[in-house]
Amino acid sequence: MKKILLVCIMVMLILASACGNVEMTSNPPTSSEPKPETDESIIQKNTSDCFNAENINLDSETEKYFYGVWKVEKLLGFANSWNDASEYPTGQKFIGDEIIIKKDFFSSKGLKNYKKYQYELKNPLYEITATCYNSTSFYRLYKIDIPDLNENDVVKVIDISDPSTNMHIPVSVGFFLVNNDRLILISEATIFELKKITD
Repeated sequence: MKKILLVCIMVMLILASACGNVEMTSNPPTSSEPKPETDESIIQKNTSDCFNAENINLDSETEKYFYGVWKVEKLLGFANSWNDASEYPTGQKFIGDEIIIKKDFFSSKGLKNYKKYQYELKNPLYEITATCYNSTSFYRLYKIDIPDLNENDVVKVIDISDPSTNMHIPVSVGFFLVNNDRLILISEATIFELKKITD
């Protein structure tokens, strides 16, 4: 009885193995048939969510807008997770301050009232860590309501790191780039609109 059971199990394993190795052959697609989707086209069509990248370098269009000298223009509000209105009731300690974002140099020393944000970095590593294809998915992921953010706006989350340590710099300061034509600074849970003064 045991031998019969053992033989049945071996036959089933052989059949299962053979089924797993069967190759399906088909004719290659002709020019009239639709081409298979690439990873890139799938990502571009995924407009209902955020695409979290492994950390990708800035593309040329993003670089063109992102690099420059930026002035903190106005307070936009607070993340819903934390409202620090006691520290930033009108953004008075940031408004008018400047940040330098160049391909080979980054400086947040223009944020004069906060010593912990005083960074200068040569040859910084700028990376897109996420791309949200609409305001709903951005809010779902970050719990930040940016004023005047339209439903179909694309928001890129940009991190700045020291290439020698891969540590994110500066601590508690981040950037959201909206449609490559609007730059938002987030400090702690407070968001500010930046205005480019020079390229």
